[in-house]
Order: sequence, then C-alpha cells, then structure tokens
Amino acid sequence: MSEKLGVGVIGLGRLGSSYARYFTGRIDGANLVAVSDVNESAAASLGAELGVSKRYGRFQDLLADEQVEGVVVVSPTSTHQEIVLEAARLGKPIFCEKPLSISLDAAREMLRVIEETRVFFQMGFMRRFDKGYVAAKRKLEEGLIGTPVVFKSSSRDPYRPSLEYLDPAHSGGLFVDCGIHDLDLARWYMGEIASVYSIGGTLAYPEMKEIGDIDNAVTSLYFTSGALGVVDLSRNGVYGYDIRTEILGTEGTLKIGYLRETPILLMTKDGITHDTVPYFTERFEQAYITQLQDFVDNVLQSKPPAVTCADGVAALQASIAATLSFRENRPVKIEGGEIF
Repeated sequence: MSEKLGVGVIGLGRLGSSYARYFTGRIDGANLVAVSDVNESAAASLGAELGVSKRYGRFQDLLADEQVEGVVVVSPTSTHQEIVLEAARLGKPIFCEKPLSISLDAAREMLRVIEETRVFFQMGFMRRFDKGYVAAKRKLEEGLIGTPVVFKSSSRDPYRPSLEYLDPAHSGGLFVDCGIHDLDLARWYMGEIASVYSIGGTLAYPEMKEIGDIDNAVTSLYFTSGALGVVDLSRNGVYGYDIRTEILGTEGTLKIGYLRETPILLMTKDGITHDTVPYFTERFEQAYITQLQDFVDNVLQSKPPAVTCADGVAALQASIAATLSFRENRPVKIEGGEIF
C-alpha cells in the first residue's frame, strides 16, 4: 500500500458526492482515484469536476482497479451486500455507510464474510464522531451523571426526501433509514437493547402510503441493564433539521445537540427569533469528515475499526425489531442475535 490510501467512492448521490469532494483536499493520507455510479453521466460529471479520470458505471470495475486500495460504499442500502461481499473477497478495506443492509440475514452474511476474510471494515455512524456526542460519551464514562437510567433521542427532518429515496425496498423504511442512528446511539451510551415497542403513522405526507412507509414514529426501549429509552422520528420537522439526545442519570443529565445554527438572536417588539439548522449536511459535515479521516488513519496505521460490522448488525437488528413492532402492534424482544 502506498503512503496515501487510494480511495474509490461507490454511489454518487447527495452524500456520496459530498464524500468524494471531502477526499479531494479535506482528508489527509488519502487520494480519490476513482468514482462509480450506475448513473454514468453523474460519475462522468463529478469525475470531471474533481479531476478524477477513472469513472465507472459498474462498481465491479472500480473494485478491480489496482489503484483502488480502499472502498467507500455510499450506494443505496439495498446494494450494500453485493458490493461489500465483492470488496471483501478482493481484500480491499471497506467503509460502508449506514444502514448495513435492509435485510438482517444479508447483514449477518456480510458479517460472516468480513470475519472470514479478516478484511478491514468500518461502519459509518457519523454521530459517534460529532464533537458533542463524543464529549457526552466521555462524560458518561467518567461517571459525571452517575448511572444512566433514561435515554431520549429525536431525529426530525425539515421535509421529506423524495419518494424514490424513501421507498422501503431501497431504504429499509423510517426505522431503518432514519431511526438506526438513534438506536446505534442508544447502544453506544446505554448498552444492549432488550426490547422495543413502536407506534407510528403516515400523518403529514399521505403520498408516502403509496410506497408503504410512515412519516412519524415513536419507539420505547428497554435495555438489558433495566434502563428505559424513547426515540421519536419525524419527516416533517418543518422548522429545521432537529437532532437531539438526552441522557438522564442518577446524578445529572446530559443534553446533546442544538437547533440554532448561528449564535445570534433577533429581538424586536414582535418577539425573539433565531435561525435553525438547515439539514444534515450542515449539522454533521465535520462529523462526516472526521469519520472518513478515522477510516483512512485506521487502515494506514493498521488499527482496528472504530465502528465494526457487528455494530452495524446490532443497530440494524434493533431497527428491524422496531419496524416489526410497529407492523404487528406489539413489543418485540431482542435476545441472542434474534428478534421475537
């Protein structure tokens, strides 16, 4: 392997395009050598913009390129399994954006192959790299709030993405696509989840019924420690992109997140107002860059991944359990890698 990691990015949608741009000047120790997307014109356009000559329509061709020493997978969730398995068999270090898959069986197969091939694999959960969430983890471990007993987390989009993106056949649905972040944080802060119970509905965007998904949901959690939790998800935050988490302990409480984008208040006789966070690209841009930098550093320095494939499987398992709970209107238990 060269002094700099030759990176290939697969999937050039909204986030994938951003990742490709980050690799052209904002991440040390890496060079973007190739991009790939089924939309060949998108690959050609972005490649030309970034000065990347290798632009592939087929991900297989990118993986076969000897200059590609590390693979960043940002394609639709339904395609992750095929790409990851092929990259693993070729022995190429992999960074895979969340969710791992839309199928728990597929995710377990991915984990099995990763373990068999011993290829480097890092899961993408960018909130674990956000300064606020990292600081909260540190304070929790230092015992500053005593024993954590209640976890609360909110993820609210200001508007719904396209129906094509939201289609559960590709995204996995609200709990998998959106809620997986909160459920991963729940595990990270509180330990393993023992059971979930979800309610939800298509309340703001009736057209989402056409694809079989919901736009609002609430999931209650029981942890194996006996602690409690609740996650609320919404596609119609309207006022801005609102991502916040609270951990109540026996000796204090941690609150993570913010709504005001710039530190300014407008005060007039009509009231006091401030701006809001526009969307995820503004709220978590540095966290995305930090996690990709961590991936590159870990590969080059032969360090273990910060977030493992097993973490991806566990978060997906909780998300699918939350989905099943909503569909069957009952609590769902999670135990020994199974849901029932």
